Amino acid sequence: MTEKDMENIIQAIEIFALVTGVAYVVLEILQKNAMWVLGILTGAACAFSFGVQHVWASMGLNLYYVVISFIGLAKWRKDGARVAEGAIHLRALPKKVVLWSACIFVLGSLAMIFLLRAIGDAEPRLDGAATVLSIIGTWWLAQSYLQQWLIWIVADIITSTLCIVTGQYWMALLYLAYIASAIYGYFHWRKKGVYLK
Repeated sequence: MTEKDMENIIQAIEIFALVTGVAYVVLEILQKNAMWVLGILTGAACAFSFGVQHVWASMGLNLYYVVISFIGLAKWRKDGARVAEGAIHLRALPKKVVLWSACIFVLGSLAMIFLLRAIGDAEPRLDGAATVLSIIGTWWLAQSYLQQWLIWIVADIITSTLCIVTGQYWMALLYLAYIASAIYGYFHWRKKGVYLK
């Protein structure tokens, strides 16, 4: 296989990730369980793309997305049965979750940056911060916290910057779409949300 063939394969995988990723976020906004199935496909494609670029934390993060998609699907099925059709099921965000998440972000980012520098990551600061924020955001998404959208806005801005810096322009386009979708998703969930007790 030539280098050009490999570049074409990588580009095709990035375009696949873009298409499935956009569909994923539309289903996320509508809070449809099929989102988690697309999360598995998108996560696997993105993991490959980031791995080829030696952006190790983002590769690992996307493998995490594949795993958490199974957990999220089970949780959303259970919670979705408790609200009326068309309503978004939400949970109140406890203050202790915010505090723990802030601690995890600070300490996790520092540890991740140190580790990524040691293994030769292409952009350890951007990759580390985006990865830790995204881990927190995905956990908050699985819990149906409205505020998960705010984390995604910040994480996606960092990740789109990371993609531009590392020359992954199709992936950057995906994350720019994610930013717009997260802004819309926040207001949509706030309008349609029903808090579970």
